[in-house]
Amino acid sequence: MKKESLDVLKRVLRYIRRYRGRLVLSLVFAFVSVLFTIIFPLLTGKAIDAIASGDTELFSFMIASMAASALITSLLQYLMNRVNNAMAYGISRDIRGDAFSHLHRLPLSYIDSHPHGDIVSRIITDADQVSDGLLLGFTQLFTGVVTIIGTLVSMFLVNWIVALVVLFVTPVSLFTASFIARKTFSLFYKQSEARGAQTAFIDEMITGSSVVAAYGMEERNQEEFDRINKKWAECSLYATFYSSLTNPVTRFVNSLVYTGVALSGGLTALSGAMSVGALTSILSYASQYTKPFNEISGVVTELQNALASAARIFAFLDAEEESPDAALPDLSVRKGQVMMDHIRFSYTPDREFIKDFSLSVKPGMKVAIVGPTGSGKTTLINLLMRFYDPQSGTISIDGEDISHVRRASLRKSFGMVLQDTWLKNGTIRENIALGKPDASDEEIRKAASLSHLDSFIASLPSGYDELVSDDSDGISAGQKQLISISRIMLTDPEMLILDEATSSIDTRTEMMIQESFMRLMKGRTSFIVAHRLSTIRSADLILVVKDGDVIEHGTHSSLMEKNGFYATMYKSQFSL
Repeated sequence: MKKESLDVLKRVLRYIRRYRGRLVLSLVFAFVSVLFTIIFPLLTGKAIDAIASGDTELFSFMIASMAASALITSLLQYLMNRVNNAMAYGISRDIRGDAFSHLHRLPLSYIDSHPHGDIVSRIITDADQVSDGLLLGFTQLFTGVVTIIGTLVSMFLVNWIVALVVLFVTPVSLFTASFIARKTFSLFYKQSEARGAQTAFIDEMITGSSVVAAYGMEERNQEEFDRINKKWAECSLYATFYSSLTNPVTRFVNSLVYTGVALSGGLTALSGAMSVGALTSILSYASQYTKPFNEISGVVTELQNALASAARIFAFLDAEEESPDAALPDLSVRKGQVMMDHIRFSYTPDREFIKDFSLSVKPGMKVAIVGPTGSGKTTLINLLMRFYDPQSGTISIDGEDISHVRRASLRKSFGMVLQDTWLKNGTIRENIALGKPDASDEEIRKAASLSHLDSFIASLPSGYDELVSDDSDGISAGQKQLISISRIMLTDPEMLILDEATSSIDTRTEMMIQESFMRLMKGRTSFIVAHRLSTIRSADLILVVKDGDVIEHGTHSSLMEKNGFYATMYKSQFSL
């Protein structure tokens, strides 16, 4: 087994250790059930010898013993399967739980740079593959190993010469299974990667299905899907082909074992050194001895698949998390003074985006950030919320460096409405109360009224209890944005961030919401990102950003007087 698969196996064993009690219980059930399975051929041989000798009393006793042995074996195997099921799915649950918990601690940069479908595939599909492999391993590997050892010992007790024949051929089967297993791990890993790529592509196409249809990309996307699907099929074919070689090869070797036992045992019986019953027993043992090799070969295949899937999950779990901040103090916003001092930031190491940015915002100021697409407006917001951390420089609020406080307290201090809205699966009431789950009905209704969402809610059959989701057809992008605005109205935060907060709302509703925003922003430090420059004329400070730098700043009047980049942008929105 390669080093990487050994490392993965060690990590899986750490999860198995949590179920040591069940593991021991499963081993006990496996050992005892195999013990009765091994006794059965011995009882069969004794029964045959009893028939040959005409001892009906002994024959009746052997038959009763055989029936009891079969019943006890079945009961123990049932109990073992119950324990193994609980153990395998418990381990899968723990791995998936750790992966989902880790997802919440990953920086936004990881989520942005990895296909969402691939992440979903790792947490769901790969975890299922691990549980399936472990279930088969626990169920068949334990009993298989114990059966091999037990039947070999029993054959030595019946006739050591025949047992030596079996022992001589066994290493061939073990070597064959081991050789093929080493080859299949990398193939199963490639299969898991291809499956993740396909899941990511399907997720992307379903999410953007309307755009695909609008631009007539169906045929091209079908070609891309066929390419990914073909790659997955090829990886699966090679992995399955090489892994499936294990079973027929071991069956061939096991047939040689059985043939050797039959010939040597038959000759021994003819010489009178062994009874017919003993020959029957040892042939049964030979069959029992070879059967686990076939089962273990299948187990090895599934375990290789499981280890390959586990490797992908562990690669996800090894992704660097955000720096821990549980021991840091909470941010206490007293005035809302924000300082950015010589900030340098880049999304990729080879391209510096924000070169040397400084900003001083007094408490209660309304700061508008404008500029062309890709100029760095949203990047500044991401830095302020610590979705990303700058490579150098400091950001402080009321004199406290935000890198020295808990992220949760920082983000709780801001009310944020983004251009891209998100709804969770639940009622409108639950979506509005997302930032304040203990809010009363009166508070929720007031927030909906301030955002002018109440008339829409009144038209719904279930009102505030209407079920919605992010992909609901019965709710428009503008209505989703109104729900997002209602969340802010409800939480009443110390500071505000509005990133194109009314981009999907009609002009009349936007004018009414602007009035609510003006009341909400009164006395609060607020950051407004807007493309419609007419909405930010009353801002205390306007920052004009281009290529990550502030090229102009001032009030609307002063910037218009300068007749620079801002004035050109503003006039262009009203020119024909």
